[in-house]
Amino acid sequence: MTELICIGCPRGCHLKVDEQNGYAVSGNNCPVGAEYGRNELTNPTRVLTSTVRITGAIHSCLPVKSSGPIRKALLMEAVKALKDVEVASPVHKGEVIVRDIAGSGQDMLASRDM
Repeated sequence: MTELICIGCPRGCHLKVDEQNGYAVSGNNCPVGAEYGRNELTNPTRVLTSTVRITGAIHSCLPVKSSGPIRKALLMEAVKALKDVEVASPVHKGEVIVRDIAGSGQDMLASRDM
């Protein structure tokens, strides 16, 4: 039995996920909690936020984030892929900076105009 705190909403339900019983979830107050508990143990994902270098802008780093959740197993590979990325200003919020980062199916997007 694994205990988690749900992050699906501000309520923060204390979940118990029973791996021995088909990942049955208890302690949730809504279906979002049940889905979160099962997914967190079977296929955990995270949205990746980071920075890349930018030239010709006031700042030297451009904040970026993934277009959707990436499997936790791919996060370090995705971060390493960003290490050598450099873009030139101007860049607009939402612009694709890297396509299909680390084979995750998610793009890295600019988080602001620069």
